[in-house]
Amino acid sequence: MIVVTPDEAGTERAGDLAMAELLELGLGESHDTVYTASVKGCAMPLYPTIHWLSLLLVTGGLLSCQSPDHHLIHPTAIPPQVCTGTEIITTGPLRIRLEWAQPVGPGPFPAVLVHPDGGSTAHKMRGVLWDLASHGYLALAADYQRLSAGKYRRTLFPWRDASEVTAALAVLRMHPLADPNRLAALGFSQGGIFSLLMAAQAPEIKAVVAYYPVTDFLQWFAYPRPHLLQRLVFRMIRWYFRQQSGARNELEFQEILREASPLYKAERIMAPVLLIHGDRDGAAPVEESRRLAMRLAGLGREVDLVVMEGGRHVFNFKQPELAARAWQATLQWLARHLAP
Repeated sequence: MIVVTPDEAGTERAGDLAMAELLELGLGESHDTVYTASVKGCAMPLYPTIHWLSLLLVTGGLLSCQSPDHHLIHPTAIPPQVCTGTEIITTGPLRIRLEWAQPVGPGPFPAVLVHPDGGSTAHKMRGVLWDLASHGYLALAADYQRLSAGKYRRTLFPWRDASEVTAALAVLRMHPLADPNRLAALGFSQGGIFSLLMAAQAPEIKAVVAYYPVTDFLQWFAYPRPHLLQRLVFRMIRWYFRQQSGARNELEFQEILREASPLYKAERIMAPVLLIHGDRDGAAPVEESRRLAMRLAGLGREVDLVVMEGGRHVFNFKQPELAARAWQATLQWLARHLAP
C-alpha cells in the first residue's frame, strides 16, 4: 500500500505503506515515482536525523535486491481472445481504479477480483488478469485512493465503512458478463489481506486465494526481531501506521489494528480459503497464515495452506519455479470452487 503526496513541484512521490515488504524487496517496486525520505506534512520527531526510506533501503539490501516482476510467469502481451479495459469509479471520498480482462464470448463467466501487493496498483496486475481471462475468468483488479485535503491519495486505510469494503466487488458483480453466483477474491500481501476482509463482509464470495498475508497486525508488530536495524524500522512502521490510522490514543489504535486483521474476522469468513506462503518470508512470517488456517479449520471451514519451501515475500513475482507451482494451485482452487 502506498500513500501518495504531492511535493512542492506538484510531482507525486510515493512513501510505501507496506514498508515491511521493503525488508524483503529493497525499495520494492521500481515505481515511476521517486521515493523520498519524508511524507509531506508529517514530522518524525523520534527520528530527526534518519531518512526512513534510506534506512529501509539499507535493511532491504541485506535481504534481497531483486525487484518484483509482475509478468514473471504471466503473459507480457494481451493473449488472443482476451478483451481489456480500464475504469475509474468515484463514490464520495473513495476512488477505485480498475483494470479489466475478459474472455471473448457471450458469458456469463466466473469472476475474480484481484488486489495487488503493497506498493503496486491495479495496472501492475495486468499479467495476472490476462492469465485469468485466458483461463475463462472475467478478471478485475482494483486499487484505492481516498479524498484527503482536496486530493485523492493512496492510504493505509482506504475503507472507512462496510459499504466501501465491498464497493469493487459490487462493480464486478454487476458486470453483464459476470456470473454473480461464481465470484472469487485473489490477492497478494496487502491484497491478500483485502481479499480476506472482503470475504468476511461478502458471503457471496465462493473462494478466496490469499498470498502471504499479514493476518494479525497486533502479533505482527510484536514479533521479536533480532537485528537493531529491523527493530528501528518496525518502530517507524508502527509510528506511521498510527499516524495514518488517525487514532486518538493507543487503545483506539489497537482496535483499528484488530479490525484490519483477518484473524479476528475468521468467524465471518464462509468461503473456502487457500493460503499460499513462503517459509522464508521475512516480512510476513508464515506463522501469519498458519494461525489463520488453524482458526478457520477449528471453525469447520474449508481451508488449505500451501507452504512454499524457500519462498520469500512476493516470491511469486521473483522466484519462477515457486511462482509456477503456486499459480497452478491457485487455478486449481478457483476451478474447483467456481465450477458451474
